[in-house]
Amino acid sequence: MSPELEDEVTETAEPIEPIGHVRVVYLGPIAPHWEVVSDFGPSDVVDQFRERVLARLVLLPPHDPQFRRNRERVVRDAERENLALEWDLGFLEEGSE
Repeated sequence: MSPELEDEVTETAEPIEPIGHVRVVYLGPIAPHWEVVSDFGPSDVVDQFRERVLARLVLLPPHDPQFRRNRERVVRDAERENLALEWDLGFLEEGSE
């Protein structure tokens, strides 16, 4: 690859600022397990996102194997909606410090 083409390929776009912030909070072992809290963002986007999150997680505590798959779906959904996503599971996860 020529140096000119290599420069074009390695060039990256600036990160886009999120339009909102959402925190998914684990409430405990008794249903409802989850609450979705927003610090800022368009209420219609956040409300629709909240509905989808709760539909995916309503009966799933974090130790359920299905939780991991549905969590990834929630993460991808937040990326599509351009929302900053934070998880509060009430404990430190493996791999986080």
